[in-house]
Amino acid sequence: MAVLSSPLVLLQSIPPVTRVFTAATIISSSVYGWLCWKGLGTEAADWMLVVPGTALFHPWTLVTSMFVETTVFEFVTSILFVPASLKYLERLWGSIETIKFIVVSIAASNIIAFGFNWIEFVATGNADLFLYGMRYHGQMALQTAILVAFTQIIPEHQVQVFGFIKTRVKTLPMVYLTLSTVLCFVGFQCPWIIIQFGWFVGWIYLRFYKKNTGDSVGGVDTYGDRSETFSLISWFPPFMQLVRPYQPHLYSVAYLFHSKPLTLLGNLVFSLATRFHLIPLSSGDVEIGSYNQVPGTARAEAERRRAMALKALDQRLANSSSPVGGSPSTPTLPPRLPPQAASGPANPSHIERQKSAGSDAMDASEKGQAGESR
Repeated sequence: MAVLSSPLVLLQSIPPVTRVFTAATIISSSVYGWLCWKGLGTEAADWMLVVPGTALFHPWTLVTSMFVETTVFEFVTSILFVPASLKYLERLWGSIETIKFIVVSIAASNIIAFGFNWIEFVATGNADLFLYGMRYHGQMALQTAILVAFTQIIPEHQVQVFGFIKTRVKTLPMVYLTLSTVLCFVGFQCPWIIIQFGWFVGWIYLRFYKKNTGDSVGGVDTYGDRSETFSLISWFPPFMQLVRPYQPHLYSVAYLFHSKPLTLLGNLVFSLATRFHLIPLSSGDVEIGSYNQVPGTARAEAERRRAMALKALDQRLANSSSPVGGSPSTPTLPPRLPPQAASGPANPSHIERQKSAGSDAMDASEKGQAGESR
């Protein structure tokens, strides 16, 4: 009985959404493999995968295709990574937010891929390749979105990849994105391009739309993570980011000359989305009328205080590490001299006059004392 009860205990410890998602992946992938083995691969693809030429007639595939892995490598990778990650996120976010995150990451990425293939078909006229030759499936988009979520939650956590490569969590999404870009340039657009769409969709959802139930401000629910460390430009090298001037009064002028294309494009898209009410606004956005990178959420406030504490600690360490004799920036001043020493060498005649005046005063005081004694 103990042997039989241990798997049941393990299944009961898994959150419900993760449990159902894993079971659906195993069953759907097995059914698709069985249909392909029976020679029904084309029919199975039209009904279970996202085929740009037939997806208009089978719109459910934009979501259900995530449960189908067509190769053993993809199936093993998804089973090892996705359920464990969803278990962590579901316990942190709850079941409802986890379901929304999964559906948005998969469906939006597939919709973008569907539209991108139709644009390629219009540009080239090759329907056999771009409409019927590419079949989007699996959980690559969700895997990238999960890495983005881990970058938001535990960016500095160190992990081991393949057992010997040590890296931080915040570097994994761009490594996966770089792999996707290289494979797309080589010629493997499907399904590797879906990784790029999953990264962008996952970031947009976590940045602007995810409901922060635990970070309500004044009883009002907040959405997204507007902290500066999770901004779009933080994913890219510094030369693509905005160069901030040291003088605040020159910021408006320097902004025109030092803004990078990525920053300008992001601000333009954000202003348009705000104008058409496509994203929920935080209180900071409403007050300043523009994009606020650090709103008044609890996480952003904690991050701001942490940055201030680190700055104060750096200043204190810099002051304590300065040499005893004084640093070049703070030279040691010579001791102050008395007025007579500071006025230069004394005049000999002036010194003699002072001595004679002092002796006359002493004689006068002695005569006065002698008169009083009489």
